Amino acid sequence: MFTLSELASLNERQVSYRLLKPWWEVFMDYLVVLMLMVSVLAGTLLLSRDGVVCLPSDPLEMTSHSPTQALHSSFRPSQDVRTLGTLQISPTSRQPAVSLTGRRTHLDYQQYVYISQVCYHEALPWYSRFFPYVALLHSLVLMASGCFWFHFPRTSARIEHFVVILGKCAESPWTSRALSLTAQMDSTQAQAEEPVGLSYVSRSPSLDRRSSQDSGTDSSSVYPCLDAHSGCPSAAVPPSPCPSMLSCSSSVSLLSFSPVSSTPKSTKPPGEATQTARLDRSDREQARALFERVRRFRTHCEASDIIYKVYMGQTVFKVLKIVLIMSYTAPLLGSISFSYTCKPQVYALTGYSSFQCTHSLASVLHKLLLAYMGLLGLFGLLGVYALFWICYRSLRRYSFQQLHQSGPLQDVPDLRNDLAFLLHMVDQYDPLLAQRLSVFLSPVSETRLLEETLERHWDAARLRSMTSIDARGRPVLQLVALPRLPPALFSLTHLEVLKLELMKNIELSAQLSNMTSLRELHLYHCAATVEPAALAILQERLESLHLTFTHAAEIPSWVYTLRALQELHVNGHLSGESGPGRGWALDSLRHLRHLRTLVLCGGLHRLPGELGEVATTLVRLEVHNEGARLLALTGLRRCVGLVELCLLGCQLERLPSTLMALTSLRSLDLSHNCLRTLEELLGLQHLRSLARLLLAHNRVLVLPASVGALRNLELLDLTHNQLRALPPALFTLRRLRRLLLAGNLLEQLPTEIGALMMLAELDLSANRLEELPPELFAGCTQLSSLSVANNSLGTLPPGVGSLTQLCRLDLRGNSLGGLPAELGACTGLRGAGLLVEDWLLHSLPSHVREFLLKPNLAPHPPSSDSHSLPDSDSFPGFSASQWSLLSALESQI
Repeated sequence: MFTLSELASLNERQVSYRLLKPWWEVFMDYLVVLMLMVSVLAGTLLLSRDGVVCLPSDPLEMTSHSPTQALHSSFRPSQDVRTLGTLQISPTSRQPAVSLTGRRTHLDYQQYVYISQVCYHEALPWYSRFFPYVALLHSLVLMASGCFWFHFPRTSARIEHFVVILGKCAESPWTSRALSLTAQMDSTQAQAEEPVGLSYVSRSPSLDRRSSQDSGTDSSSVYPCLDAHSGCPSAAVPPSPCPSMLSCSSSVSLLSFSPVSSTPKSTKPPGEATQTARLDRSDREQARALFERVRRFRTHCEASDIIYKVYMGQTVFKVLKIVLIMSYTAPLLGSISFSYTCKPQVYALTGYSSFQCTHSLASVLHKLLLAYMGLLGLFGLLGVYALFWICYRSLRRYSFQQLHQSGPLQDVPDLRNDLAFLLHMVDQYDPLLAQRLSVFLSPVSETRLLEETLERHWDAARLRSMTSIDARGRPVLQLVALPRLPPALFSLTHLEVLKLELMKNIELSAQLSNMTSLRELHLYHCAATVEPAALAILQERLESLHLTFTHAAEIPSWVYTLRALQELHVNGHLSGESGPGRGWALDSLRHLRHLRTLVLCGGLHRLPGELGEVATTLVRLEVHNEGARLLALTGLRRCVGLVELCLLGCQLERLPSTLMALTSLRSLDLSHNCLRTLEELLGLQHLRSLARLLLAHNRVLVLPASVGALRNLELLDLTHNQLRALPPALFTLRRLRRLLLAGNLLEQLPTEIGALMMLAELDLSANRLEELPPELFAGCTQLSSLSVANNSLGTLPPGVGSLTQLCRLDLRGNSLGGLPAELGACTGLRGAGLLVEDWLLHSLPSHVREFLLKPNLAPHPPSSDSHSLPDSDSFPGFSASQWSLLSALESQI
């Protein structure tokens, strides 16, 4: 569909339908006008001079009757007649006043008029009387049928829009630039004169400086383009032309195309020639908008062939109409005569029964009818020719065959349906117009425009200003939704991370060798092609690659040839139709001999078998399956050197048995699965190096005592499960430093927790605890983070003061009546370390409260894998004077 802004220009009514009319349609329009003139001329003559003149042709028979008897035999006895021809009858007497001695021949004028009118309607043929009106009606029908496809609702909008687009494309300065470059390339390759189809040649310094210097001209373009129909040169227009300046013919002003013209050499200094030849920003934006507009119009018009069907229907109708007219007109040609015999049955009035009449316009009407039939015959021949052209030519297919053979724009696609039919019609007007439209159908032309736009807008200075520094101190550049890579990008030698998102037709050329610091590449829905020279550079330097796509078929094949790649992130739908995972892993990973990190995000059904080819170097494997069930894990058996394994969202219901083969595993993350039981934990005791076990967001009901077999465990994450109690064996893990139990159903904390003397972080939030055991504060003296938010605690034991290393204490969402003064001993809680409701702070002594509210300038000790803490509910850092004022107000209340 088209937007209202695109259709708004159609209301200007600047289009010319003559552009889409072939020569026979124009000729037929003139023939219809001549038919109208013939019918109007004949009608005028009939209205002004039409009529017949009649004279009696037989004598009155009175040999056997007297005049008196003849007179009485013509009338009934009771008839009261006052006048009869020229014979006067007395109204009071029954006998004539004067006796008749003979027949009177001098008739009155009224009798002749009456007889002429009667004979005109009775004796004159109907075609002699109604020929002008019939011809006028037929001419109007033919005229309406000839313009029907221009006014039919489903065709007129497309035709108007096509004419507007064609005019915009032809008057665009980019059309001149593209055709000029085409002419220059043809002259360079063929060493001959330009093709006949190009009516002008321009030398553009911005496109070919050498040709401009050799030619001795510095003007942008000089186009002696002639209008094919008007015969006059089209006027030169500025870069943003006005439709009124486009032609010397007012009837085709929009389509008298004239590209950009510049000042002669003598009036312009050489330094300004290059600036004039380059398109300004408005012209480039207009050209880009035209490319998009032509693309959408092509998609809309190629979906149906309604214009072709309507035009063929109206042509068939006109031919059938002509056949019908000729079939009944030819026999009636002989009926138009000069003399007629009329018997009007007026013997009683005149004494004559037969009259000889003459039609004064018979000769003129006969000649006009012959002329009308000649015009009809010529009209019919043109209609038959149009039908032959429609049936003989393939009008629903249009190929730029000559353009493919004559110029470099060989990628112009073939058109079909309505758009092809419209271009066939345009070729009957001027074949050069279709060539100018092809500039905006060619991907090569669009690529040239994009390259020029990128070169001017995305220079090296702008790209450097967009470069940022990531957390690791590396320069990072992110480009989003650009049509192509800017040429200045390859000049950024200091760039280490390049992120390309939502781009099409990316091409990495040999200039990539200039980016000596590039080590990481991100391709987010980008179809990238790599030249052989650039591929060799990537194989040598690239260390990390991030790919995001929709289907596995979009992954470039050159990715699997990066032998030096150490880190690969693949995000997309990885399952193939021929088998689970085979859509992307077939003959893919075996060449990545140095791969250490592999992250797969997609709907995998099994781990690829080729994983064993890189098992000797693979250290970290992450699978984010997004809720799809991972059926087979046999590919893990050969990954004995794996250190980190993450299987997230894989719908696992039990611990995989293949994990026992991973003797070097240090971190195991099985979060966001469907684990209900952990009976297989005993099998993990062979993993001597396992230090991190993450089982968050599962459905674990009971933690078995076999967890005590994991002696080297330092992190245990059981958040958001369904645990109601903790086994005593859990507290035998002497090396445990982080225990995360948030989001469970715990009602009490065992006193054995005091045995975890190395525990630094304990998260018990969102449970059902009513009290904390004193052993927690007596034994876990190394605690730096304690969260008991959203429980049912009534009091906080005074032993919390023994946690001198505590830096974060979250007590929100409980039923505390007050806070112990021993919190003042926790020096690390100063500033934002204490998270509690505002009113509870007033339960502390003033000196403790002021101490806790002072900002803590000492940095917090770094903690690996630390959770982000919310800042929205933290206690505000008010000054001591503000707190003293609040205390005074409270005491007064």
